[in-house]
Amino acid sequence: MLHFAEYDSPVGRLLLRSDGQALTGLWIGREAPEKPAEDAVLWKVKLWLDAYFRGEAPAVAFPIAPEGTAFQSLIWELLCTIPYGKTRTYGELAREAAVRLGSEKMSAQAVGQAVGSNPISILIPCHRVVGAKGQLTGYAWGIEKKKWLLEHEERHTREREDRLCVL
Repeated sequence: MLHFAEYDSPVGRLLLRSDGQALTGLWIGREAPEKPAEDAVLWKVKLWLDAYFRGEAPAVAFPIAPEGTAFQSLIWELLCTIPYGKTRTYGELAREAAVRLGSEKMSAQAVGQAVGSNPISILIPCHRVVGAKGQLTGYAWGIEKKKWLLEHEERHTREREDRLCVL
């Protein structure tokens, strides 16, 4: 049985979906296909989102289970290695994927398609992927939302660095 919840965020209303055991979807601007019925997983996701939007870099303390092909899963796993407040290019991800797959090369376009099919936005940080020269490119929910998320993370990363005591 699928469970849904909605969450009002600075980038718009988020739709959360769980199978009762794990988070299976998080989309920006989608409406629940049925009346929201929250479960324990979705409650934990909301707490994670509260912390994230406060500017924290919270650890994920609940299971996630995005549905996709083996290649998509590999790319989503690589997305999860991009640190909070940092970015990687599609080309960098393609090179990492090629190494993991034992290939000489990997298409940045294929990586882009996998990134674009990420069903768990924000948490699997597809917004942290940029073009070859650092330009903001492709984001299913719009470049303005991607820009907001990146600026939010960069601002809070800088604030944490500013609070460091240097002797």
